[in-house]
This record gives sequence, C-alpha cells and structure tokens, in this order.
Amino acid sequence: MTPGDHARAATDLLNAEATGQQIGLLSLRHPDMGMDDAYAVQNAILEAKLAAGSRVIGWKIGLTSKAMQSALNIDIPDSGILFDDMLFAHGATVPNGRFIQPRVEADIAFVMKSAIGGADVTRDDVLAATDYVAPTLEILDTRIQRTDPATGKARTVFDTISDKAANAGVVLGDMRHSPDAFDLRWVGAITSRNGVVEETGLGAGVLNDPVQSVVWLARRMAQYGQSIAPGQIILSGSFIRPVECPSGAHIDADFGSFGTVTLRFD
Repeated sequence: MTPGDHARAATDLLNAEATGQQIGLLSLRHPDMGMDDAYAVQNAILEAKLAAGSRVIGWKIGLTSKAMQSALNIDIPDSGILFDDMLFAHGATVPNGRFIQPRVEADIAFVMKSAIGGADVTRDDVLAATDYVAPTLEILDTRIQRTDPATGKARTVFDTISDKAANAGVVLGDMRHSPDAFDLRWVGAITSRNGVVEETGLGAGVLNDPVQSVVWLARRMAQYGQSIAPGQIILSGSFIRPVECPSGAHIDADFGSFGTVTLRFD
C-alpha cells in the first residue's frame, strides 16, 4: 500500500464510524497489505482524530489468547488507541446507535503513574510504573464488515488492526488496586448479559500474565518511536470471548474481590 492508500483507508474508516455504515474488507481491496500497512492506516486515523481535537487516553492490547491468535492465524498480539470520547462510567448507558455491532470483553486495566518505554522494558518496570489496576469492560465495534458478502472471505488481522484493533469504548470499575495486591493470573470474571452467564475466564489467558501483555506493548511501541505516558489506561487484553450487545443488553462483569463493572445498551 502507498501512503495515499493508507490515508484513503483511514478516511473510509472514520466515515464508517461517523455514519454507522461499514466498509468492505481492506484486505480484499489491497490483497498484498501487511502488518506495517495496517498500523500505518491506524496511525493515519490517529493523526486525523488529533487534528479534530481528540485526545489519546491510552492503548488496548488484543489477540493475547492462543484461541484468538489461532482463529486469525497470527502468533502475536495487536494494539489500538484509546481516545477520550471512548471513556464510559461504570454503570453508564450507551445510547442507541452509538455503535454499529457492539460487543464487550472483560479486561484488567493498568493505569500508569509514570512513563514507560523502550525495547528492554521488563515486568518489574511495568509494575513500578503502574499507579493502579482495575476491573474493566472493553467495548468493541467493527467499522469493517466481518465477512465479505460476495466471497464469504472473513476479515483478517490486517483489517482489524487498521480498524483501531476494533476498539470503541472502555469502562473502568470503581475499585482500584495496587498492581501487586493480586496475582493477576488468577483474577477472573463472570460476565453476564441480562442475568445470564455468557463467558468466564482468568487473567492467565492473557499471555499467561497480564503484566507481560503491557511489557509486549511497551516494546512494540518502541519500534515506532512511541512510549506509554503517565495517566494513560492500558487494557491488557481480554480473557473471555466477545459478548454480543444488542439493544437492551445489560452487561455485568463480576470480578469477585477485584470488583465489578456494569454497562447498559439502550
């Protein structure tokens, strides 16, 4: 893909977000696109949003479980950018029509107190730079069709990364914990929709340790001359499969002693 291709793809995705009308697969439009192309599209979206007055509040990490990596035939996680208009309060109601095909995942969020970056970031570095961890729901959406209706071809990881890693919102629970207060591998969530349990999982599903997920992000960002800033929210990756959220859905994620997170969809 050329820089012009990246810019056009970013414009199309931003228009899809604004209008609620999905676009076709970028991987069909550009069969030779690769990982660098996908992140270049994502970066073009970043530049456009910053120019429009949006503010970056953090980063999300996806594809941290082996099951999801196998499904997309990729052996590394991906990442996306969180903007200020994506932050929802615990217990909030999402207005009808805000998203196209919303889903949620359960996550552990790291909120940073100091900057961190570089190719040699360690687990101890991440813990030292973290202000607190919190139970979280990530809202997913897709501005790209999941499947091409004409060919039946499914979207690829390059489509997903281009589309900001499918991120759309973040909901932090009210409880805050020191990053060493829990063994995060054993922090889990029971995620229910309208009172019915849909998914359960443990933090160990995230690269065997959610802290290592943040290590991965810091090292990956270093390759692009970026770093994690103080105050930013880092979503370490879901340890459940996405839960569909049609209109009227009431989501409750029970993390036990770690806290709860709730969200409604009008």
